[in-house]
Amino acid sequence: MANRHQMKEALQQRIESLKQQLHSLSRDIWTRPEVAGEEVNAHDALVRFFSEQDRAWTVQSHYELPTAFRASWDSVGTAGKPRRLNVGFLCEYDALPEIGHACGHNLIAEVGAAAAVGLKAAVETQPELPVQITVLGTPAEEAIGGKIDLIQAGAFADVDLIFMAHPAQQDASFLPTVTIAEVSVKYHGKASHASAYPWEGVNALDAAVLAYSNLSALRQQLKPEWKLHGIIKHGGVKPNIIPAYSELEFYLRTPRLSDLWELKAKAEACFRAAALATGCQVEIIYPAHTYSNILPNETLGTLYKGNGEALGMVFPEHPASFSGSTDFGNVSFIVPGIHPFFHIGTDALNHTEKYAEAAGAEKAQLYALRAAKALAMTAVDVLCCPDLLQRVRDDFRLATLREET
Repeated sequence: MANRHQMKEALQQRIESLKQQLHSLSRDIWTRPEVAGEEVNAHDALVRFFSEQDRAWTVQSHYELPTAFRASWDSVGTAGKPRRLNVGFLCEYDALPEIGHACGHNLIAEVGAAAAVGLKAAVETQPELPVQITVLGTPAEEAIGGKIDLIQAGAFADVDLIFMAHPAQQDASFLPTVTIAEVSVKYHGKASHASAYPWEGVNALDAAVLAYSNLSALRQQLKPEWKLHGIIKHGGVKPNIIPAYSELEFYLRTPRLSDLWELKAKAEACFRAAALATGCQVEIIYPAHTYSNILPNETLGTLYKGNGEALGMVFPEHPASFSGSTDFGNVSFIVPGIHPFFHIGTDALNHTEKYAEAAGAEKAQLYALRAAKALAMTAVDVLCCPDLLQRVRDDFRLATLREET
């Protein structure tokens, strides 16, 4: 019978012993922010980190995507024993345009790496445990949705449990996220002189303005949890030319995927109505993956909260609401997992310059490493107790069934 206490002590000691390396890793990513799909330095830094740990890690750079990676480790002496349970940890590392790591993805990368090496140290104290640890570097969360590309490539096919943690303003074992669809709408009209013969033109800007107004009017009839927000990206070139082309970009968000399909239908009706009213042709394009909401896992959430409290985390009885979106939601539909949030020592809001500063501050290290320990300790609980593993799987099955009804 595996000694959970001994394993948890070992992983904490290992993470503490690497705290300078982990801080350097995080700072390297923070000081050289790279937007979605361009995370060359971050990819290289993480590949280098695992390659230099010891030769036991198998590291695959440029795994399925140019800036993704995979690092894996198998416990030794498991020949003839039950199939290894594959525990996965995710690293994100893309930054936001202009304001850098204002969502703290440098810390997500650090937490994923720390939790993985910590769990490895824990498992090494119990050689009878058949365990595999897999770390996936998942780029382009802020745009594109790298995890969804990796899902489609089969990267999660052999993973049994998945863990990651996200910086926020509070510690929370679970916060509901929402689905999101990005839509690009392009109107094609006909240019003409706006003063001499405007009747010869077909005004694409009018179509964009009408569409924007249609959606503004639609909001009155939407459920409170449904959100839509957007901009007019292109509206013409000069006042004396009837615009032949206009373009809008909107985000559509709902708590559940089933709601999103309904909101998409309503929004598309608004876009097409504007085209009909102005005589324009319209293109409605969804340029990126649709992000799903995160499925909760009550058992993992309870275990994480207990481990976090043991480490000094404080979980509000009524955590503040959160209406963001993440491609981890798509992962949660195919693998049981957890995506808790952790305080980093600031009340600044994500996606602000102040939060970017806080994500790079030394003060954030205590909180990041504490989250990594709590993740790894939660994995230990499940590895050591088959009943807990079954409850995690039951929670996953029930959550997916609820989404389908």
